[in-house]
Amino acid sequence: MTFVTKLTFQSGDKAVLDRVVDNLKSLIEKKGAECRGPHADQPERTSVPQYRTLQPGDQFPAWNYTVYTRRLEIHGADQIARQVSERDYPDSVHIEIELEQKKPLGHRRN
Repeated sequence: MTFVTKLTFQSGDKAVLDRVVDNLKSLIEKKGAECRGPHADQPERTSVPQYRTLQPGDQFPAWNYTVYTRRLEIHGADQIARQVSERDYPDSVHIEIELEQKKPLGHRRN
């Protein structure tokens, strides 16, 4: 059975995000693993209201920011996926790791 490691990176700093993902992709490929991506999602614009007090009413202007998302997939190469998950990433980059088990065609459940 093959494992697919799905990595999702998010950040408000597009330049840092792209640098992290590009460096990671080249590292994975140098180690000989199959890497798909990076796939970019549409940037997500978020607006957060800011109140001057704990009671509704008087407000500061809303805080607006953009979140950028990139996704990578590592097929097989469990040891490389483990190394990627243990790396240190900048504080401005959020990473989510999902592991999916792929069964060969024709495989039956017991």
